[in-house]
Amino acid sequence: MINRRELLAGSAIGMAAAAAIPAVARTKTPRRTVPNLFVGTGGTGHTYPGATRPFGMVQLSPDTGVERWETCSGYHQGDGSILGFSHTHLSGTGIGDMLDVLVVPGRGAVKLIPGSVEAPDKGYRQRFSNEEAQPGYYRVLLQNGVAAELTVGERIGWHRYTFPSGGGHLLIDLSHLVLDKSDNPPLIRNAMMATLADGTLIGRRQVFRWAKGRWIQFALQLSRAPDRVTFYGDGDEVQPDGATAVAGQRLKAVLHYDDAGASPLLVRCAVSAVDDDGARANLAAEATHWDFDSVCREAAASWAAPLDSVRVTGGSEDQRVLMTTALYHAQLAPTLVSDVDGRYPGLDGETHRVPAGGAAYSTYSLWDTYRALHPLLTLIAPERVKSLIDDMIRQTAQSPYGPLVWPLQGKETATMIGWHGVVPLAEAQAKGIEADYAAAWPAIRRRSFDFDAPDKDNSKGRDLYDRLGYVPADKWWESVSRTQEYAYDDWASSRLGAAIGQKNDAARLTRRSGNWRNVIDGTIGFARPRFADGSWWTPYDPVQLGHMPKPWWRDYTEANGWQATFLNQHDVYGLIEHMGGDAKFEAKLDALFNAPSTLPDNAPPDISGLVGQYAHGNEPDQHAAYLYAYVGAPWKTQAMVRRLCTEMYKNDPDGIIGNDDCGQMSAWYVFSALGLYPVDPVEAVYVLGSPLFERAEVALGKGRALVIEAPGNRPDTPYVAGVEWNGQRRDKSWIPHAELVKGGTLRFTMSAKPNRAFGHALASRPPSNGRQPG
Repeated sequence: MINRRELLAGSAIGMAAAAAIPAVARTKTPRRTVPNLFVGTGGTGHTYPGATRPFGMVQLSPDTGVERWETCSGYHQGDGSILGFSHTHLSGTGIGDMLDVLVVPGRGAVKLIPGSVEAPDKGYRQRFSNEEAQPGYYRVLLQNGVAAELTVGERIGWHRYTFPSGGGHLLIDLSHLVLDKSDNPPLIRNAMMATLADGTLIGRRQVFRWAKGRWIQFALQLSRAPDRVTFYGDGDEVQPDGATAVAGQRLKAVLHYDDAGASPLLVRCAVSAVDDDGARANLAAEATHWDFDSVCREAAASWAAPLDSVRVTGGSEDQRVLMTTALYHAQLAPTLVSDVDGRYPGLDGETHRVPAGGAAYSTYSLWDTYRALHPLLTLIAPERVKSLIDDMIRQTAQSPYGPLVWPLQGKETATMIGWHGVVPLAEAQAKGIEADYAAAWPAIRRRSFDFDAPDKDNSKGRDLYDRLGYVPADKWWESVSRTQEYAYDDWASSRLGAAIGQKNDAARLTRRSGNWRNVIDGTIGFARPRFADGSWWTPYDPVQLGHMPKPWWRDYTEANGWQATFLNQHDVYGLIEHMGGDAKFEAKLDALFNAPSTLPDNAPPDISGLVGQYAHGNEPDQHAAYLYAYVGAPWKTQAMVRRLCTEMYKNDPDGIIGNDDCGQMSAWYVFSALGLYPVDPVEAVYVLGSPLFERAEVALGKGRALVIEAPGNRPDTPYVAGVEWNGQRRDKSWIPHAELVKGGTLRFTMSAKPNRAFGHALASRPPSNGRQPG
């Protein structure tokens, strides 16, 4: 927990000259800093250090644990031993899954059980040293003397194992998965492994962990044929000599080499979420040689443009490393799920095929990523966003539940609440990404208005929300957050509907997007549970998470009354008015950041990174520091954002204050370190904050560039004295996406003292809900 300290102090404004656009060519381009792939692998960042390509299907990485929340990604920096190397991982999530097809290089007697972190020598775990990770490459020296190297193609994991002289083996553990001990009922079904005539090892399993019933298939080839293969069935029962296949639930295979150290042993393994043919086709398409080093070079090259999308000078070395690392983490997911032939598992249980040139994706952590990750990609990777939006439209139309929630490997997990898949669609449309948005509208409309349509836990209480104007706390859990988040999805849907000509639906959704008011008690200025008869929960304590003890669930989603009070992103001026005007709202924000940092015993670990009751380690109020701009006090935004950038992120394994959540925490850092943030992505404007660096160059696509300058910027100059856009003084505390995306120079004059005049006038404040204040 971060110790609170006084920060909200004074300000001053002054304008400085900014270089016009032609000056960009005359300025030396900043060098790219190498990212630190171990940031977030400690603490509760839940990242992994292994090899992958941007948005790639394969994430080949070491696993150190499967049974603790800290190892949701399969890896935790402090564990001290490695189980092996598996091909699929989730980056920064708060729930674990994947870890498919574990490869364990071993020597001596074969061990079939993994052992524990506390006693690694009792299993096939290995202590390790000399660990190194770079984009597209990972290596480590295991205690048994094997040097392991990993790299990747789009759909293939490549391993290179250099054994000491003598014998050795590879264990393929198809029973390896997250929360291995909770195998009741079985978390793995319909598993199979077999060797084909050409020596290819194929296999499959169906997993019922988080994405219930997802399939994974693999096809694995070796640079040298093993001297013999031993299969193990359920209960590690050894199969007869000469067996070429095994079926069951918990399967393993051991590939024996009498002289494993004769030359490096290479493994190339393709995966598919569709079928065996998909895995074999993916392997055939990419595996045309055995040149590990060339694949490694290609993998590194695949990261050049994504990591060059933002280059910075100034700040500290650690801050520059954090910027590049955040760019890396922000471009890991969503992950490719369509095979080389275009087939992918649909959310309707059917196999679909993308159009030529298209792609399908998985791992949409939308409750988190709609806020900053998708807006960041819209800015720095518009071509990728076009691919993602086309895919989201197709999958929205195919899903029986409509707008995407948290799809993983062809299964809608429906994790978290709301149907936030509408937000990136509305944002992309508002920012000029061309797509067939109308194709998604029937599914969006069904989720919005058809209360008999199938749902999951994410959309409970929609009928009451529509009829009463809120979700009652005595009818459904997490009722306060549901009301607010349903209202935001209504807002996004209304904007999208209006853009495609659905005016009546859009008008109804616009009206309903104001339902947030019905769970904000203006008399006390807090988000508060409300019952079906209209009464409020009493006695009320904003630190508490719910009004009833277990087994009843909370009234807020990973938040309490303090944090939920500022959840509103789309109608900030309505919220300000509802809470009594500018002065009261500003005082309430001050109170949020200065309240005692205490939480009840039943608070989830996600509520982390506390500054007062503001929780930076979780998403619901990550925009809250920027709300000061809406009451004409952007100097307080500048002070707090600078503090969050410097205290919540470190160039260290424990360097992300909470789960990175598929890049959302990292995207927040990228935006905020640049000096701007999309409070409401659908509004298509950025609120200005406090840049960390003296200069940043942002590649916008199509040869356009955004230059952000803050000459002489230092740790003791968090305040903005003035702003210029392309050489013209700008008094506003915000800038529209439509202007920024054209390219140009945004120049900040920084100061050690606040300028309370900058952004104070009503006309200088950001728009919200399509209107200015006053």
